[in-house]
Amino acid sequence: MKVEKQPLNMDEKLQDTLNKLYERYSTDGQDLNSQLEGLYHSKYVNYWEYIRLDTLLTLQNTRTDMPDEMIFIVYHQITELYFKMVLHELQQLKQAEQVTAELFTKRLKRLNWYFRQLIESFDIVSVGLDQDQFLKFRAALAPASGFQSVQYRMVEIASTDFINLVEKDTRDSYSDYSTIEEMFENIYWKRGAIDVKTGQKTLSLKLFEKEYTSKLIRLSYEYKTRNLWSVFKRLSFDDQANPEILAAMKAYDHMANIDWPLAHYKYAVRYLMTQHKDAIPATGGTNWQKYLPPRFQKVIFFPSLWTEEEIQNWGKSWVENEVLNKIAKS
Repeated sequence: MKVEKQPLNMDEKLQDTLNKLYERYSTDGQDLNSQLEGLYHSKYVNYWEYIRLDTLLTLQNTRTDMPDEMIFIVYHQITELYFKMVLHELQQLKQAEQVTAELFTKRLKRLNWYFRQLIESFDIVSVGLDQDQFLKFRAALAPASGFQSVQYRMVEIASTDFINLVEKDTRDSYSDYSTIEEMFENIYWKRGAIDVKTGQKTLSLKLFEKEYTSKLIRLSYEYKTRNLWSVFKRLSFDDQANPEILAAMKAYDHMANIDWPLAHYKYAVRYLMTQHKDAIPATGGTNWQKYLPPRFQKVIFFPSLWTEEEIQNWGKSWVENEVLNKIAKS
């Protein structure tokens, strides 16, 4: 049966869309008819194809036969995807020609939402990971360590002036004329990757430096005047004093530098402390007892937003309430 073609009846909205398409493709020297013909022959997009589900589900390759190792891998992959979204927001602010208070607040709220999800989702490991299984399969992971998460190092670099990432006891050794390369030698997290027995760099750190040092230094120069703190300082004085923006900035600083590392510390205390309160070394040999607690590192993205008392007590109340008190009651 032959189907009669109906006359094309374009409403104003469709005509407006075609005009916009014509203008867009003409600007780029492209023919609209060719583009529409290509669209006609294109296949529909399916959900599983769009997010590459089949590929995604092949990325969880365990190293042991312990069932809960799957949980461990999936959780850390989820974490890295959240970091990717955090970096996406920071990059939008870096690339924006003009950052209004509205745009800044919008991106900052997204950053805080992502970090809040990261912190709250850490319970997945506590609930979904059997301690006995973890202590068995972790031996097969060395020297891999969460310490080697380069995206988190990128988040730190994109959030603050580099001097705030320098190990606190050496910060006064640098000035405005110090180079990124000089300061990078004393970035705070290197102190956390010192072998607790030998006092030397762990293999985790050596491999990480070999893989990422050049990339991190390049990124540090890219964000030197475009990091989150720098962008904030370019807002008007009224916007910088806006209570909503100030509260969001401090919330981001607190979550990234207190809540996030201490969620790891709380987990490490639970899984890496023996019944006799002796610490089991991390998989990469990192000194997690000295590296994770914020009160030792004093890494603060926006120090001028905090009082001297708040800086002196950085992370102290969290440890007392969430770790020490609960250990004492157990």
